[in-house]
Amino acid sequence: MKVVGDSEHFKQPFDHDEDYVSRADTKREIAIYQELGKKLVVLSKSQIERLELDELLYDNILKTKIIKINTEAYRRQLQFIGKLMRFVDIEELQLKMKNMLNQNSNESAKQNVAEKLKDQLLSEGDSAVQALIEKYPDLERQKLRQLTRQSKKELTKKPDEASKSSIELVKYIRNELTE
Repeated sequence: MKVVGDSEHFKQPFDHDEDYVSRADTKREIAIYQELGKKLVVLSKSQIERLELDELLYDNILKTKIIKINTEAYRRQLQFIGKLMRFVDIEELQLKMKNMLNQNSNESAKQNVAEKLKDQLLSEGDSAVQALIEKYPDLERQKLRQLTRQSKKELTKKPDEASKSSIELVKYIRNELTE
């Protein structure tokens, strides 16, 4: 007769099974997929396209965007996306998302620098053009001066609107600084 406290009695057949995955582990994995799915749904359509997802996942992410948030349908759709995510290489997808989001932040940083330089050119004039040319010799002095003059003229006529020349000035500075 076996004693109830015997350790053999409490051993489960899966204690030494290497392939066994607990329900808690499975639920954690599913939660990770659903969280990543939520992050995908928040992205813009162009950002999602850059991730090069498979067609079924891509279509369902776009469908989720038209469903009202905080509804049962939205929750079920996110669960379905989580289910589809099981067939995607998660680490690769996370790396692509990270690179894409870093690229977006780099672009906005470049835009901010170009905007600040434009403001400096408009307020200080030729001295700022000279300083910018010294710092970045690839810039064309004549083009900078011309765009600065045109921007100032347009801003005196319509101070509330963004002038065509100032937009062109920002584009020129931004493009030249990135090359």
